[in-house]
Amino acid sequence: MLKLRTVSLLGCRSELDALPKGKLLINTINAHSYNTAQKDTAFAEALLKGDALIPDGASIVLAFKFLRHKKIERIAGWDLFLHEMNKLNRKGGTCFFLGSNDDTLRKIKVKAVRLYPNIQVETYSPPYKAEFSEKDNQQMIEAVNRVNPDLLWVGMTAPKQEKWAYAHLKELNVNGTIGTIGAVFDFFAENIQRAPLWWQEHSLEWLYRLIKEPKRMWKRYIIGNTLFLGYLLKEKISN
Repeated sequence: MLKLRTVSLLGCRSELDALPKGKLLINTINAHSYNTAQKDTAFAEALLKGDALIPDGASIVLAFKFLRHKKIERIAGWDLFLHEMNKLNRKGGTCFFLGSNDDTLRKIKVKAVRLYPNIQVETYSPPYKAEFSEKDNQQMIEAVNRVNPDLLWVGMTAPKQEKWAYAHLKELNVNGTIGTIGAVFDFFAENIQRAPLWWQEHSLEWLYRLIKEPKRMWKRYIIGNTLFLGYLLKEKISN
């Protein structure tokens, strides 16, 4: 089971530069994914057994201070995205976006080609369903492997994307980072506006999203954050 008292996270953005070269599965964790992992053992395994886990959420940063008296820096999925895209653009290569719908992927490709001229961008939209068939999985793997990308972004929402990437990691021919960053697809495509910098810097990005999308986000942030606090107290008491 995933416990914040013992889990290993990257502590600051500069540690992204220190990661080894080659195929790496990088996942993110926030209060919502932590809550989900308490009841989904396959998801917990995917998070714990990836090559790196980054604290994508002010809640995780505060939890580390509360449980471990340790200061870490929030590293959002967006930060990972910018870091890897800029790094690949400097040397040139191929990036693959797996997930979302055709319209969002079209927007992503147009924008990525403009902002990162040295990156060849390829995309694939998997079928929208609760569970993929073996045929679906094989088609996704083949789409990625035909390109043999230097960078793979998987955007299917958590926990689906993390479990899929982990389950098929050995089958994917990727030369560099595999990042599970579902929300970033919509941010980059400008389907959803990310919180302004002030909100980000003051750990209030969650509140901004709640205000913008109350019907969709209230359970995640009101009920979810309360549940998260309960789990933290249990970890603290059991220490």
